[in-house]
Amino acid sequence: MQHRKYIHIITLGCSKNIVDSEHLMRQIELAGYKVSHNSNHITSGIVIINTCGFILDAREESIDTILEFVHAKMQGKIQNVYVIGCLSQIYKDQLRKEIPEVDQFFGVSDFKDVLKILGIDFSNELLNERVLTTPNHFAYLKIAEGCDRTCAFCSIPAIRGKHVSLTIDEVKMEAQKLAKKGVKELILIAQDLTYYGLDIYHKRTLATLLEELVTIEGIEWIRLHYAYPHNFPMDVIEVMQKNPRICKYLDIPFQHISNRMLTLMRRGNNKEQALRTIQQIRESVPEIALRTTLLVGHPGETEPDFNELLDFVQEIRFDRLGVFTYSHEEHSFAFNAYNDEIPQSVKLSRVDAIMQLQRQISSEKNHCKIGHRFKVIIDRVESDYWIGRTEFDSPEVDNEVLIPISNPLQIGQFYTVQITDANDYDLTGTIYQTDSC
Repeated sequence: MQHRKYIHIITLGCSKNIVDSEHLMRQIELAGYKVSHNSNHITSGIVIINTCGFILDAREESIDTILEFVHAKMQGKIQNVYVIGCLSQIYKDQLRKEIPEVDQFFGVSDFKDVLKILGIDFSNELLNERVLTTPNHFAYLKIAEGCDRTCAFCSIPAIRGKHVSLTIDEVKMEAQKLAKKGVKELILIAQDLTYYGLDIYHKRTLATLLEELVTIEGIEWIRLHYAYPHNFPMDVIEVMQKNPRICKYLDIPFQHISNRMLTLMRRGNNKEQALRTIQQIRESVPEIALRTTLLVGHPGETEPDFNELLDFVQEIRFDRLGVFTYSHEEHSFAFNAYNDEIPQSVKLSRVDAIMQLQRQISSEKNHCKIGHRFKVIIDRVESDYWIGRTEFDSPEVDNEVLIPISNPLQIGQFYTVQITDANDYDLTGTIYQTDSC
């Protein structure tokens, strides 16, 4: 029974899973258990694996992790293995048959059942509370769950269900609690950020939410992730332009630009609308950093389609860009509607072509920043450098600023940094003023 006092949460996948794990950890912690997150040294207790099932690589990582801890259980190193999250949501029956050594499988919304099997009573009073697994100065803030979109390649609606917004009061309450913990940067996330409010307020309400969040004492940066481009609410950009607490940064996944491909992908918009949205955003906030995600190798993508996408990247010159290969997902529209006919080698060569172009664009943009000063938050120490970010960079996925360790800095503090050098994806700088911002 002594070993049961230790519960280890392993989180795989996206930031939305991180938030789910953090809420679960708070409930477990209050019940008197000792909780660890993504620990490398697990030799006793219970392991709960929060899985990802979005694409093939993520599923393979989840299964490998499950098997690793099942092996540890069979060796007597741990007592129980429970599996929750996206993979378990859609493949629960198959997983039970193939990995019966797992004590129990739970879906994405079965947290009360997880607590029950641990002998813990769910507490409604902890709904807005979390154990932070990120550095204390930033946190992901999930404002909605699920998605109403019908993108051909995506299985998220089958996994997470329909779009459900939290109320403004609920989001603000959680943000206030995070601020009291010392969080200075909120990273707003959802499957579709710009759809926020349509289900409960009958209109897009992200701008209204932002106006509430900027009033919270202690919050200095608010960052927007996963903003769907179709019918983008421009009042969000107006609020961003007026309020310095909202980072001049927008993650807006266009996926493709060829009208043929946008139709096959069922994205709901076209090239002309996408270009107009980008133009309007940049006219309103000229200094904004735009991040996008692209998908190559989707069924039906021809060389002309891909070349059009490549031209789009060259023309728009995104500040940040990620690109992925199409994965034939069983619970997506495309799985039954199309054949996954493009060879993986072709998909990978298209990824390489886009990333080579983006590397050049990023390098040029970075070198233009030499000699300029930026407000930078310090995330961590690594080797001989403090590692920080500007408001134009999100943690873990974007550029970083390297500052020599000889500068007496503090993690989680803001400083004014003058850029002295640059490479393809990172900047090097020195403190312009010794006092934090």
